[in-house]
Amino acid sequence: PKTETAEAAPSIAAAKAPVTPVSELTPGQLEELKTRAAKADEHWDRLLHTAADFENFKKRAARERIEAAQSANAALLLKLLPVLDHFEMAQTAAQTAEVPQGGMASLQAGIAMIQQQLKGILAETGLEEIDATGKLFDPMLHEAVSQMETADAPEGRVVQQIRKGYKLRDRLLRPAAVVVAKKPSAPPAT
Repeated sequence: PKTETAEAAPSIAAAKAPVTPVSELTPGQLEELKTRAAKADEHWDRLLHTAADFENFKKRAARERIEAAQSANAALLLKLLPVLDHFEMAQTAAQTAEVPQGGMASLQAGIAMIQQQLKGILAETGLEEIDATGKLFDPMLHEAVSQMETADAPEGRVVQQIRKGYKLRDRLLRPAAVVVAKKPSAPPAT
């Protein structure tokens, strides 16, 4: 720190010193000024070049981020297209065919297979269901929509899951909507 101050002090003092006209400078001083001016110009050009490189880097990084997100979305959508096709085939089959004896069970089994296929694809991408039933209420994973007086579960436990919650890897996408147990109120004294 002291050397920086010592080095900076002469430049500050030189900046405050009265300006000597060029005609009074010796040839050595004039040459030194030209050298310093050339170095200052060189440093200024280098600064401008570095600033331009940094701006280009920021633009390129932003463009690459967008392209990576679009590529990831495209890959996921390509995996989901067969599921969409299977849903459409199931809907067509349900509308056009008269359901014979046992046909409804077959249709339900087909839809269950499509659901499992979709869940498998989403699990590959890192999607994880939050199973809340019977667990201790966690405000980081659950959204309490109501409370239920019950003696069947300890207070603060989830007694019913209204809507599933989901996490994408370690990030919460949607909390599970739950009903939380609370102690039954004492009967009114008569």
